[in-house]
Amino acid sequence: MKKRILITGSSGFIGSHLAELCVKKGFKVTAFDRYNSNYSLGNLEKSYYKKDINFVFGDIRDYDSVEKVVKNNDIIFHLAALIGIPYSYVSPLAYIKTNVEGTYNVLEAVKKYNNEQVIITSSSEVYGSAVNVPIREDHRLLAQSPYAASKIGADNLAISYYSSFNLPVKIIRPFNTFGPRQSPRALIPTVITQAMRGNLVLLGNLNTTRDYTYVKDTCGAYLELAKSNKLFGQPVNVGISKEIKISYIASTIINKINPQAKIKIARIRTRPLKSEVMRLVCDSKLLKKYTNWKPEYSFNSGLKETIDWFKGNSVTGSNIYQI
Repeated sequence: MKKRILITGSSGFIGSHLAELCVKKGFKVTAFDRYNSNYSLGNLEKSYYKKDINFVFGDIRDYDSVEKVVKNNDIIFHLAALIGIPYSYVSPLAYIKTNVEGTYNVLEAVKKYNNEQVIITSSSEVYGSAVNVPIREDHRLLAQSPYAASKIGADNLAISYYSSFNLPVKIIRPFNTFGPRQSPRALIPTVITQAMRGNLVLLGNLNTTRDYTYVKDTCGAYLELAKSNKLFGQPVNVGISKEIKISYIASTIINKINPQAKIKIARIRTRPLKSEVMRLVCDSKLLKKYTNWKPEYSFNSGLKETIDWFKGNSVTGSNIYQI
């Protein structure tokens, strides 16, 4: 019998790729996304696989709609969240409502229906600037933004449900993910689209470092984690363990697309000083120990596919900063 998979936030960047992968693997997929009057399917609107997906609209902040969609599924991949760090400075409460209460709604529904397992999506931002590298799952947590605080809250709530109610909870903690369909406000897409558009690329802090994983590898980690009989009740890192400086990423992309383009620092694009996470690099030994996951894409091979997608889909950015 085919496993029944529910993906919350399935029209988003990672969620859409995960939904397609699950269909290709033969699962019965239900996609849960925020109700909109146009019934827009977001990143799945033009997907070849949308005919094979059961779409349900609701609101992750509303227990009633979450409870109904959780009921008849085996595995829940919970990705629905507010993700933009800059907007979390503007509306912290929105992040609490969506990321913490939304996760509570999913956990409560799973508690009611005894689903096989639920995988909660975390973020490497919960670690704050690295104290020790590479960062293991036992690294201290430090919320340097309201977004990070909301993800720490959601993670700890999930762990409490595992400890208190023996809920079959796993927590996947991807480091930075990139690839086709990512919002142009994210670093790699904004450099690509600005370089395609003209000779000026406006950026924020160039001295931070990140560990970037191609989206197909991140999605593979979700499925490998779901297969494991271990790793319940704890966070599990996902990353390729390669620390890359933002300045290198930007110059590499510009040289591939428009060598005439120049980088200019725009203060509006920088985080508040104490909120800037300076260094992130992943230790993914735990995931590799208990699953068969290993990244299939290097940073450069993933970057090539990403650039090709943005060019092929005529996605052009703007120098106007969107939070």
